[in-house]
Amino acid sequence: MRSTENTNLITALYCRLSQEDQLQGESNSITNQKMILQKYAEEHRFLNTQFYIDDGFSGADFNRPNFKRMMNDVESGKVGIVIVKDQSRLGRDYLQTGMLMEITFPQFDVRFIAINDGVDSAEGVSDFSGIKNYFNDFYARDTSRKIRAVQRAKGERGERVGTTVPYGYMKSPDDPRQYIPDPETAPIIKRIFEMYASGIGIVKICDRLSAEKIVSPSVYAFRKTGSRSGKPDMARPYHWSQTTVRKMLANREYAGDTVNFKTYSKSNKLKKRLKSPPENVIIFENTHEAIVDRRTFEMVQKHFAGRKRPDKQGEMDKYAGYLYCGECGSRLYLHRGKTIRPENNNFQCGGFQTRTKECTAHYIRESVLDQIVLQNLKTVTAFAREQPDEFYEMASRNGEREAEKFYETAEREKVQLESRVRELDNIIRCLYEDRVCGRITPERYDAMAGGYEQEQAELRQELKSITVRINEMDMREMCIREFMTKARDYIEMPKLTPELLRVFIRRIEVYEKLEKYSRTCGNPIVIHYSFQLPEQNGAPAIEKVVPLPQKTA
Repeated sequence: MRSTENTNLITALYCRLSQEDQLQGESNSITNQKMILQKYAEEHRFLNTQFYIDDGFSGADFNRPNFKRMMNDVESGKVGIVIVKDQSRLGRDYLQTGMLMEITFPQFDVRFIAINDGVDSAEGVSDFSGIKNYFNDFYARDTSRKIRAVQRAKGERGERVGTTVPYGYMKSPDDPRQYIPDPETAPIIKRIFEMYASGIGIVKICDRLSAEKIVSPSVYAFRKTGSRSGKPDMARPYHWSQTTVRKMLANREYAGDTVNFKTYSKSNKLKKRLKSPPENVIIFENTHEAIVDRRTFEMVQKHFAGRKRPDKQGEMDKYAGYLYCGECGSRLYLHRGKTIRPENNNFQCGGFQTRTKECTAHYIRESVLDQIVLQNLKTVTAFAREQPDEFYEMASRNGEREAEKFYETAEREKVQLESRVRELDNIIRCLYEDRVCGRITPERYDAMAGGYEQEQAELRQELKSITVRINEMDMREMCIREFMTKARDYIEMPKLTPELLRVFIRRIEVYEKLEKYSRTCGNPIVIHYSFQLPEQNGAPAIEKVVPLPQKTA
């Protein structure tokens, strides 16, 4: 066995402090640990002492920088003694801590000392060390459960549980829990969304941002806060990755929403974050100022739902998220390639291609579809400009009676529900006071409060549903007026562009030709315009059947 009296060997004094340890007071502070370890080393005449300090690291995580540095020195034969205040400083995972104490340290002839636990490997292995490690592990798991419970409660109340502020936002000086747009980066986010909504692909967006020397989000965060969490590449400060832009375009926080529990970890020992299933994600709408308007954000998500592969010029399929099969409801996908001339690019039914649905090809060329949609769009917008009263009456006629009846009762029901929710809050508060004062037992409190909280949750869900319906009804007239305004703005329409689709059209349905395989019979097409609301009584609010073209070629 190697002698630990060799003065050339390091006496490693290891200190560790986590956020949970800080709650226990000064006894576990780094300063206190250093004093105890230094004093012990001096009293026992251990020479060549060297501190290894990890401040702010959990004991369940062994990926600590100075712990790893110490272990590298151990494995290199540079360390003769390792001293800690107690075994929990070394770690709180009883399996790994036990392996270090019973296998790794003896393997490299390292003497291990835990002062407060009375452990010294030179005097033999203590029978209670394993039990102590288990209780340290239990403490870490118990602390993790408590923190998870607090985070769950905060997240369910609508408070943010994430710590990273999205690029484009900054913390409010008045309330650090609230986000406000960052005047430097918010315009960049808005521009990214507008570029994508206009049909520019992600690769081309990245190229433009890089060419304009706009600093990447990770480098911007490092320069502003010193954070390296995004792994900033200082050698390429203007490099924008496709993954970064893709995540931005899918981030609902830019539309003003708070999204909690997007990821989770299986246990306190596994640090890898996993994507949560959609049913476990909780979304609170309109919690802060939006950078991107709701309509643009939803339009971008529609693009993501369709085919997202850009062509050689970086342009996206402008119909992605708009074009559907009239029979089976599947998306129509664009077929193009090196051997296909641009004028022969065509759409076919996705259900037919994958054979997941009993459907037909619904073959239609992109150029023909452009011609039909553009012509119909010119007709409808001209009608909205030239005969606004007739157009408004036609657009608002469907569902008008339903809206009038709904408004009569909705507001009254909303007031009643809100009153009952407030009443339940007072009841639960009184019950809690009775429990604290001992007037009712904890078991009785849990049973009664559980019933009231369940009723409150059901009422809030019903209240949310009514509010959504009211908002939809309120949007009807606003959407129609907006459409008429846009119709006056877009008089010249030389070609069909992604912008025109985004402004005017919500959905296009293509039906199979009446004469299958015919070269002279066209496809019936139904165009749903943007002022329409979701379907009412099983039928679209307004639909326009496009006359069949004489030739689809």
